[in-house]
This record gives sequence, C-alpha cells and structure tokens, in this order.
Amino acid sequence: MTITTRTDLPYEVTEIENLWIPLSDGTKLAARVWMPEAAEYTPLPALLEYLPYRKRDGTHVRDALTHPYFAGHGYVSVRVDMRGNGDSDGLMADEYTEQEQLDAVEVIDWLSAQPWCNGKVGMFGISWGGFNALQVAALKPDALKAIVTICSTDDRYEDDVHYKGGTVLNEMLGWAATMLAYSSRPPDPLIVGERWREMWMERLENEPFLVIPWLSHPHRDDYWKHGSVCENYSAIEAPTLVVGGWNDAYSNAVPRLMKGLRTTRKAIIGPWAHKYPHFAVPEPRIGFLQECLRWWDQWLKGSNAQISRDPDYRYYVMEPWKPGTFPERIEGRWIGDSFWGFGHIETKKWWLNAGGIGPTAGTETPLSICSRQTTGADGGEYCIIWLGPEFPGDQARDDAQSITFDTPALVTDIDIVGQPAVEIEFSVDKPVAHIAVRLNDVWPSGEVSRITYHLQNLCMRDSREFPMPLEPGKHYRMKIKLDDIAWRVPKGHRLRVAISTSYFPMMWPAPEPVTLTVYAGKSQLHLPLRKDAAGESAVAWAEPEAAPPVDQTEIRTSWNKRETVTDPETGELRIEIVDDFGEQELHPHGLIIGGAGREKYSIMPDDPLSAKMETHWTETRQRGDWSIRTETFGRLTATARHWIVWGRIEAYEGDALVFEKEFNEEIPRLLQ
Repeated sequence: MTITTRTDLPYEVTEIENLWIPLSDGTKLAARVWMPEAAEYTPLPALLEYLPYRKRDGTHVRDALTHPYFAGHGYVSVRVDMRGNGDSDGLMADEYTEQEQLDAVEVIDWLSAQPWCNGKVGMFGISWGGFNALQVAALKPDALKAIVTICSTDDRYEDDVHYKGGTVLNEMLGWAATMLAYSSRPPDPLIVGERWREMWMERLENEPFLVIPWLSHPHRDDYWKHGSVCENYSAIEAPTLVVGGWNDAYSNAVPRLMKGLRTTRKAIIGPWAHKYPHFAVPEPRIGFLQECLRWWDQWLKGSNAQISRDPDYRYYVMEPWKPGTFPERIEGRWIGDSFWGFGHIETKKWWLNAGGIGPTAGTETPLSICSRQTTGADGGEYCIIWLGPEFPGDQARDDAQSITFDTPALVTDIDIVGQPAVEIEFSVDKPVAHIAVRLNDVWPSGEVSRITYHLQNLCMRDSREFPMPLEPGKHYRMKIKLDDIAWRVPKGHRLRVAISTSYFPMMWPAPEPVTLTVYAGKSQLHLPLRKDAAGESAVAWAEPEAAPPVDQTEIRTSWNKRETVTDPETGELRIEIVDDFGEQELHPHGLIIGGAGREKYSIMPDDPLSAKMETHWTETRQRGDWSIRTETFGRLTATARHWIVWGRIEAYEGDALVFEKEFNEEIPRLLQ
C-alpha cells in the first residue's frame, strides 16, 4: 500500500533548521522545528519528539514524512536532540537517565512559554521516543496534555532489548553496539561551528559501552525500576494512545499499559514490526497520522474528535503465513474490543500429555531433553528493525531438539487472542537453566510457524529481583506467560507446544548443558480463544498519508545479507548478518552520510561456553573537504562465572586515525 503524499495541507509551514533550546544548567539542546506560519499571530499547540538519534541525519527520512504533516494541520512540530547527541551540548551517560527526563521537562516548559505556543504540548515517539513519552508523562509537566507512545514498554527489565524472562538477549550487545556507533558521530560544523571537533573528542572520550552496565545489573533491581512506569501507573495523567505491533518486541506492554493506566487510554496493535504504522512493514498500513491528529485535536485543541467512541482496543488478527519468508503483507482482519483477555475471550485449559495435547490429564510421564546449543538458529531477530529484518524461520529443525506436544488437526478455525501460557511441572540437572517455550502452528504440509514464545531463566521462577539456584532433581512448577498475540489457526492445522533448553542466537546459553525433564500429564496449556461476537463491526482506517519524502540523492545503494553455515566437521554454527545502508547526500545542506552494521554469532553444538557474538559498525560523514569516519567493534563471550566484554572505537579524519579507545571488562555472571 503506497502512502499518499500530501502537499495541500491546511497550514503553510516554515522549517527552522536549528533552534537552540536553553536549559537551566547552561546546556543548549538542538531542535528542528516545523512552524505553521499562522502561529505568528495565533498561538498553536506544540508536539515534541525527543531522541538521541540525530535530527540532522539520523531520523531525517521519517521526520520528513511526519513532522511537516503535523505542522500542516496546525501544530508546531519539534524534533529535539538529547543532551550529548547530534548537535546538542553535553554528554550522554546511559539510556533513560534522570537527567534525560528532567531535560525533557525543561524543554516542554520552554515550548509552552513561547509566543507561538498556546501553552499545550503533546509528546510522541517510537521506541526510545515512546519510552520517554511515558517516563516524562509520569513526571507530570503542567503543559504536557497528551502522549502517543509507539513500540515502547512499561517495564525496562521484562520487555526491552536486555533481558527476557531473566535470560540474557544477544540483542543486548547488538543494541549497545548500535549506540556505540551512533554516539561516535560528530556534530555538524554548519550547526555548532568551529567547536565541533572539541565536542566530538569529548564525546568519544566519555562514550560508554552500554552492555557493561546492563550486564552488571542482571536482576530486576532499582537500575531497571527507574524508568519503568509499571512501578506507578497512576503517575501518568496525560491521555495516552498506546500503539504496538505483533511482530515488534514490545507488544506485551500494550495490554499491561491499558490495564494499569488510570487516565484515558486507547490501544492500536497491527501486524507490524518496529515501525511507525503509516509506513510499517508488514502491511497493511493505516492512516496513522490522521489518528494522531484526532488524538491531538481532542486533547490539545479541545475539538470533539469522538475519541470516546473508539473501542479501547483496535487490533489485527493475523492469518498464518509460510515461515522462512519476509511477509510483505500479512492477511487478517481488524477488530474492536473493549477488553483484553476476557469479554469475548475464553481461556481453555488443555493438558500436555505424552500422547499430545488433550482435554484431560494423561498418565504422568517424564519427558527429557538436552537440546544442542545450536537450537534456535531459526528463531529470527528479537526486535525486527534492521540487521535483517528477520522473521522466525521454519521451526521444524528447532522443534526436533525440543520436547513437543501436538494437538490433533483442528476441525474448525480458532482465533488465539490474548496471552497464552504454559504451566509446566519440571526438574533439571543443573543449578542454572534456561528454556525457550514456543506455541507453534503446524501446517498440513509440514512447515512450522511460530505463533508466540517466551524465554525463561528458571532461576527466576519466583522472582525477577531475587532469583534462586535450582536444586537438581527437585520438582518445580511454573506458569510461563508467552507474548500476547492475535493469530488465526485454520482448520486442518495443528497446534504445538515446543520446549528447548537452548535458543541461540536470540538467547545466551546457560553455563552448562542442561537436561530438562517436563512431566507430561501434570503440565498444561492455557489458551485464550476469541469467540466471534454477533453483529460486531470491523474497524476501518483511512488510507496512510504523509508529507513529501526526504530530499536526498542516493550515492551508493544499500544491501543486506544473512548467512548461516554449519561446519560439516565440527558442527559449529556460524551466522553472519550484514546491513549496509549505502550512502546518501542530504539536501539542501549537502551532508553525505553512510553506514553499515555487521553481526557475527558462533557456537559449538555441545559447548555453551563457546558462544560468541561480534559486532562491527562503520559510520561516515562528509561535506566537501570535511570527511569523518568511525569504526566501532564489540564482542561478548563468557566463562562459567564471568561475562567477557570487549569493545573498541576508532575515529578518523580523512585517513588519519585521531582517536582510539578500548573497553575490556569482566563482569560477574550471577545465575545467568
């Protein structure tokens, strides 16, 4: 579905390439502003997107689609670089810090006091921008009247790129490496002047490798509670539009926010990966910017946009697609509901028996597995952004190294809508054990699609904050909630529960090979099934619209690859992912930007301590004789007792190396 480009918007707009926003400590933050000309004589509401990703050359593609569109409908749309990023002053120490949040409050106060603002501010963003919209709303700035949070989370430990179910995600190093590369880029001399090099050197000298603090907090302590709005949902009073995608890493947060928030809130969940819904993949896209305008008009302009008539949940029930492909479009249907997990939903409890999934308990039977460490090679990317984008492949090979329970072929279609759970009675032979639990869709032709899943550190069976080692041989019982989902399983297909002790490269392996025993006949599947409601009407959306795309010239074409190799002699699994973003010249300021990200994973089939992940990013910036390049590297390995982290930054002016820095850290491995 193409996006309709709108050039006939109601308001004429002037772009301010850079506007300095002063903070109380003397720091200046750089802002790009799209100003309706009418704001000169009629103050208008302001909209804030606040990110570390560089307004000048980082988010320029999506900014061009979004901010001028909002401005063309009567909003002063403002894109601000955080402290220590892009063209802003200062240094950034970590993500979601108190300083970051307090700076945002000052920015909101400053915006509301400008003569072109009517005193009302909205905040929006995806991922980091969605996180801080929630976090800043919890601080209750007087002028912040509404927010739109997209692909974000309420719980930084449970649902982010660091840990999942207490297991270490390889995405942790992946994202730390991305930020190492992003933050290594200099400010633009055309904006900051001759001090650009001094600012750049200071940033490089102080730049953190964020995987180090993240691994240093392996349990859900105060480090993770900070910025997790689930600690106090009632702190958020601004009306909140919560948006997510079933193929995004953060879909679980949408129902939790909807349940926890005490303010006006609505939810939209599509089939999308980690993208704005007006240009998201997979399709169908929606007229998301029009939905945002309804939200802003209601809360910032006092218009009656009839928000109260919208269903609390508008979500997409996906039809299955063949695994191993990138689905450009996922078929399905939109539904509006007032509730999540009840109302039209009935949770069925089925038993995991030795002979398969059944309506009654079978004879207690111990089923054991010690999965090869290469199990999980078809698991896909944790958060589908780039370095892919990579959907899960055919699960058949991973299922062959798992304990599996199947239903008979379904005699009717079923809609799984909600949060499935697997309740298992189990024992293990090691004090630290991790498992991957998948709910799969088995096609009549034999392919296996992953519907939903969860990863679980079994030491955290009772608490994420205070884990306890397992006693080998002891029976335990745990209910493991899988990711929320809306998926139609057609008749003739079978459902499968698959449980493995490895899922690499998504999940870092336990220190020793683990044999897991699941007691069939004592374990259960809890499955939320939605009944069609009589007379329910489908949700309809406007076609996607946006402002004209960014003005740039492609100099070098982007490309990507994913290569998986198993050594025929040793069985070592090696995965290499390359995403070269090419080079583009940005108009009208003439900056030429380029970048490439690379990830490598390897592991031996019987040795979890052989696991290794390596990263290498290249970033280039050029204008005339000014030429900058940074090379950043990362590596994670582990012993039974420690994480071994290595990283490196190299910065070049032309061909001359002007800065280098290494990170070397051993971090205690505590029940991980």
